[in-house]
Order: sequence, then structure tokens, then C-alpha cells
Amino acid sequence: MFDAERFLVRLQDFALLYGIKILVAIIILLIGLWFIRRITDFTYQLMTRKNVDPSLRPFLKNILKIVLLVMLILVVIAQVGLEVTSFIALLGSAGLAVGLALQGSLSNFAGGVLILAIKPFRVGDFIEAQGQKGTVSLINIFNTVITTEDNKTIYLPNGPLASAVVVNYDVENNRRLDIAYTVDSAISLAKIREVIQRVIATDDRILKEPEPSVGVEKLAAQTMTISVKVWVQRGDYRFQQVSEALNEKVKEAFEQEEITLK
Repeated sequence: MFDAERFLVRLQDFALLYGIKILVAIIILLIGLWFIRRITDFTYQLMTRKNVDPSLRPFLKNILKIVLLVMLILVVIAQVGLEVTSFIALLGSAGLAVGLALQGSLSNFAGGVLILAIKPFRVGDFIEAQGQKGTVSLINIFNTVITTEDNKTIYLPNGPLASAVVVNYDVENNRRLDIAYTVDSAISLAKIREVIQRVIATDDRILKEPEPSVGVEKLAAQTMTISVKVWVQRGDYRFQQVSEALNEKVKEAFEQEEITLK
């Protein structure tokens, strides 16, 4: 026969035992959430003061928040009296399954973190990587977006990109421009050098230091190849305006001096 009085007594004992634990767990949860918010906000402000890359700040903040939330949940579960070990094992199994399913994405994710941390290039830099050349327009966690000189958009996965050879053309302020002209070997080298140097002197975009160089690169039976090396600022180099102008002026000067290009 059902004993209502005995049931109420057991219910009171259960409520007294677990009610206090649940109440304490709720208090811990609320205080923990408040602390997590304060810690993540402080961390974000600290990263801002330390000039951490803007793309990396929200990502690191979210990672820290997730780690702290998992730790808080474990503390709350332990306070209620549930078995924490089983929960950790379940969490580990789920993490392993997700990791195996997203192996490629995790590789790109790790590559993105590495790129944002090491900074082999920044937004606006002109780079060459994985057989592609272009200006970096966006660095995401999973891929890097570049825009080519003919205005094509290319998405490079960060996993392979982080371990690949990357040529950054915008690290140094100045670039060397190499041009070659093939002429008749019977023509005086001094005359050819004088004509080219005169043309170089008319272009203010060509730097005086390092000094421009004009010399013989290759000799053949009836021809010789003249190598011209000049230094320009990287912005003038990128769009080939200097090389195009130099080629046009050299051709005109050669025609006036009756020097035939081969």
C-alpha cells in the first residue's frame, strides 16, 4: 500500500540534498558566465592594445570563451553530483569523430591561425604562391583570397598555403627592373651604353641609388644582348609602367642613332 507520508519525507530529503546542490550549481554557473564575459572582453582589449591582427582577435576570443565554458560546465556537473568522467569521455569521443570528419578543414584552420600569427603577408601585399600571383584582398581562417592583375578572384586554402613557398613582393620598398635588348654586335658598346643611360636619366621614377647598370649579358656571332638593370619603387614596378616607357624611349633613341634591334 502506498505510504504518502513516507514518500513526502523522502521527497523532502531528496529536495534538501539535491536542491542545495542545484542551487549552488546555478550560482556557480551565473558567476562563471559573468567571469567568462569579463575575461574574454579583457583579453580582446589586451589584444587590441598589443596590435594583434584584427582578423585574429575575434577568433582567439571565441576559442578562449569555448574553453572556459567547457571548464565551467564540468564544474557545474561535478557540483550537481553527476559523473564527470563519463561526460569527459563522451566529449572526447565526439571531438575525435568531428576531427576525423573535418580533417581537411582542420588543416586549413590550423594554417589560417599560423598565417595570422606569423604574418608572412598582409592584406594589400602582392604575393606569389601555389602557382598564383595576386594582391591579398582577404585573409580568412580557412582560406586566403587574392585578386590577380587581370581582376580574377582566387581562393587559396590556408593549409597548403601555410607550408608552401610564398614570395611577397611588397616587403621591400624598392625593386630591380631587368630589361634586355639584342643588337648588332658590330655597333660600339660605348655608343649603346651612352644612348641607354641618356634615356634612363629622363625618367624620374628610376632611382639614382642603387645606380643603374648597363652591360653585355650575352655575345653571339653577329649579335649581343645588352642587360639593363634599374631600381624603382615597388608601386612603379608592379604595373610595368616604367618598363613600358623605358622600352618605348629606348626604341625611339635607337632609331635616331640608327641602332637596329634584333
